[in-house]
Amino acid sequence: MSKAENLREKLVTVSLEWQDYFGVAPSITAAISELDAAKIVGMKEDEYCAGGVGRTAVTKDFDFKHNGLSYQITSNRPSGNKGSLVTKVSQKTEKKRRFGWDVLIWILYDRAYNMQEAWQFTADEYRKEFATAVRLSPDHMRRGRCLFRLGK
Repeated sequence: MSKAENLREKLVTVSLEWQDYFGVAPSITAAISELDAAKIVGMKEDEYCAGGVGRTAVTKDFDFKHNGLSYQITSNRPSGNKGSLVTKVSQKTEKKRRFGWDVLIWILYDRAYNMQEAWQFTADEYRKEFATAVRLSPDHMRRGRCLFRLGK
């Protein structure tokens, strides 16, 4: 297991313990999804770590760069309430519509932060599909190119 995988596992464990104790999980989904997306596109751990130097959790326009492309990552995880499903995709609309990125990847997790699905759009594809959308659902995101789908 790599150091990144080990740290990810520890972060998830602590987050789930926190959720069990306090009733709500801390906000770790963005950090985890960025790492998972980087791995999906073939980014090596040392490249991802080097790219994080000088970057913050609120870096403008993109989350990381790889092979000359800027990636914007968004993700969802069910709340953890029994029977809870994700019905609305994160809508940081202004950030996503600025298109300071080349590729958007949306990841859906289960309650334990296990990846269930990952879908990709280029900025042009996203613009054409959702430029005027008010509310996006997982079904909207499934119009992209499938990068990962559990069981498929």
